Amino acid sequence: MKNRLVHFAIHTDNTERARNFYDAVFDWGFNKYGPSDFLQINSDKTEDGQLIRALQARKYSPVSEKLIGLECTIGVENLDDTIERVKKHNGQLVMSKTAIPNVGWVAKFLDTEGNLICAMQFDNTAR
Repeated sequence: MKNRLVHFAIHTDNTERARNFYDAVFDWGFNKYGPSDFLQINSDKTEDGQLIRALQARKYSPVSEKLIGLECTIGVENLDDTIERVKKHNGQLVMSKTAIPNVGWVAKFLDTEGNLICAMQFDNTAR
């Protein structure tokens, strides 16, 4: 596939708080990489977990304004379960479960750092 998402960074005010949020909601693993406010995100908690990107302090952003522009979509197996986990771990649902016909179900939420994130359960019967 051409022009696919190859990297994303989630900027944080509090990297440990954000790590706890994403660990609890998506079961991601994390590796320290350089300074304490920069973590690599892995697809799971094993040593073989695929590297999927970065969780980093806002000071690494090249712009002076608070960057709240990240909007990426994360594929999930069960969107209802993900929505409950978001709420349980202090995320804020900003768009409830919505069908994208013939694609799946999507919901949008703010993480604990104010970043807009989408969760998608692919389902070609969604209407």
